[in-house]
Amino acid sequence: MELNKKIDGLKDELVASTRSILKIKSIEEPALEGMPYGPGVGKALECALDISSKLGFKTVNLDGYVGYAEYGEGEDYVGILGHLDVVPEGDGWNYPPYGAEIHDGRIYARGTLDDKGPIMAALYGLKAIKDLKLSLSKKVRIIFGTNEETGSNEIHHYLKKEKPPVSGFTPDAEYPIIYAEKGLTMFNLVKDLKTKPQGDILVKYIKGGQRPNMVPDYCEAMLEAINPSELANTVETISKDNNYKVRVELQNKQVIIKSYGVSAHGSMPELGFNAIMQLFELLEKLPIGESELLDFICFMNKNVGFDVYGERFGVGLEDKASGKLSFNVGVVNMDEKRISTMLNLRYPVTFKLEDMMNPFNARLEGTGIKVKDFVHQEPLYFPEDHSLIKTLQRVYTEQTGLEANLLAIGGGTYAKEMPNIVAFGPIFPGKPDLDHQANEYIEVADLVLNAKIYAHGIYELAK
Repeated sequence: MELNKKIDGLKDELVASTRSILKIKSIEEPALEGMPYGPGVGKALECALDISSKLGFKTVNLDGYVGYAEYGEGEDYVGILGHLDVVPEGDGWNYPPYGAEIHDGRIYARGTLDDKGPIMAALYGLKAIKDLKLSLSKKVRIIFGTNEETGSNEIHHYLKKEKPPVSGFTPDAEYPIIYAEKGLTMFNLVKDLKTKPQGDILVKYIKGGQRPNMVPDYCEAMLEAINPSELANTVETISKDNNYKVRVELQNKQVIIKSYGVSAHGSMPELGFNAIMQLFELLEKLPIGESELLDFICFMNKNVGFDVYGERFGVGLEDKASGKLSFNVGVVNMDEKRISTMLNLRYPVTFKLEDMMNPFNARLEGTGIKVKDFVHQEPLYFPEDHSLIKTLQRVYTEQTGLEANLLAIGGGTYAKEMPNIVAFGPIFPGKPDLDHQANEYIEVADLVLNAKIYAHGIYELAK
């Protein structure tokens, strides 16, 4: 417990350093020379490196994109990756969001949990190791990222100039350890509407949803009809018979159908109710007449509907580590020329991308529907018996007395950006996740406990 005693002695210094960096408003802004993410982020990086230098560490600034504090000798290094950029403060704060004021044992500021407080805790954990002159076989780097909230592009710059760590963690999620993060895809399904539709009812537009990784809580369509009041009555009847959450409005010859759902994160679509798919199901029941648009709607109803696991599309993958694939239709835009839906699919960690996309693409054959704007992030997965996982589990249990259960998630953490690391803290079980929330805070006691856990984690990985 020599390390813990040392950190207790560094408590006031840790709190002071954390408060000093919290007072910097480090939101991404237009680039300046040497500050690719703007002056606020640049100032935060300079502050972190200045603190590190005064603590006796070698510091490196990689063109304003990333900096690091380094300690020890050797070719290989253990990497602790945190970030200094923050999301905008928003409204509803009881204390100044960049005041770093302490009230009732809590430091209040944007970035206390996400991620300035935790990376300072890791830095002071390494400081304790240095002061005690504990023997290490590897170097250790505390890496200060600057673009996690808006793309993590700084890590690409880092990896062009530096080799990755052999092991490590990011203090940018929750305890105990996130060992599995699903593969992540976002893409559009697009169909051109080449032939002019015929019939008494024409769909002029469909629009709904905000982002592919959100279950849409609203979607609307405008229809033109020879007899709009009759169409409105038909919609009302169908909605009532099927318990659809829908409102109908008449505007001259136009009928506006408003579909209401329940929002949820795209990683857990089962917690929401999809307003787009509700509207599609309703539209198929209307006498729209044969058209390419109707073909698309029928295809989506048959192969997606309200299924959130990809089973109807033939991509219902599942594994023991991370559970079922998640399938979300997040956005729709249709005009007279084309219809496009934005999808967010997250596949289980023991599968490869082609295990999902080969059957997915096979289902599209002959439909005229194309996949466009494809974005992919590989899964992150460490087997339960991996040495990194076992080491961090042991450290967590020794320092907290709690069982170190492994967590698998559908989302993606900062760990996905850097090879050979996992997400490890800083939020303890049962404590509120205040990331991106008003009145974000970290308890001083938790800041110190994080420093102790990270010190032991660093030592065990680098000794």
